[in-house]
Amino acid sequence: MDSDGASRPLVSVIMPVYNGERYLAEALASVLGQDYPDLEVIVVDDGSTDGSGQIVRSVAETSRAPVRYVYQENQGPAAARNHGLQLARGDLIAFQDADDVWTPDKLTIQVSYLQSQPTVQYAVCRVRFFLEPGCQPPPGFRSEWLTQEPPAYLMQTLIARRRLFDQIGRFDPSLSRAEDIDWFARLLDAQIPGHVIPRVLLHKRVHAANISLTGFSNNQFLLAALRRSVLRKQRKEEPRE
Repeated sequence: MDSDGASRPLVSVIMPVYNGERYLAEALASVLGQDYPDLEVIVVDDGSTDGSGQIVRSVAETSRAPVRYVYQENQGPAAARNHGLQLARGDLIAFQDADDVWTPDKLTIQVSYLQSQPTVQYAVCRVRFFLEPGCQPPPGFRSEWLTQEPPAYLMQTLIARRRLFDQIGRFDPSLSRAEDIDWFARLLDAQIPGHVIPRVLLHKRVHAANISLTGFSNNQFLLAALRRSVLRKQRKEEPRE
């Protein structure tokens, strides 16, 4: 550890995976290749039946940062992320998916910003989508998104202070899709101070099996999350007797 190592907070990176062996090694490499040295990686295998577990264990053997692999029966991404939160030791929490890629400076940039702004509770960033060679975009994905770099409220762009999950709560396991949208809706409804880093720090892979980008499959869960947000706002606006 260098001279300023004592001032660096530990970042816990939580990665849920379900049958993600095709891209998992690359996603892990983008986390372990960060130029921010103080991190731990927690991979929660949500009941995979492929070689995901073997990949993680192989990577862990040579990793400079601790990589923890835990297996659970298939319960969905919300339960997997919650399991990771239970095991996390860091003061800061970040998330990565098993098919996406971080830029090498993602954590350094985001951690530095949070350290300079102690009242800010979280930071997200911009995203660049890229189409996996030989794959067609999933239904509902707009081709123009491949040429844009929008600010993105995604779990893979987020870094947050640990206490934020005590304040906002964890992920709702009753939502098998759009649990991230529900969590961000609660975050924004609570008007928690946050910041969008104006740089691309996440490269999000677009491929045919990417359910999170499929508009039709997510509609019922998205509507459920939005209804909850509307009800929260209505309760806030109700006059008190």
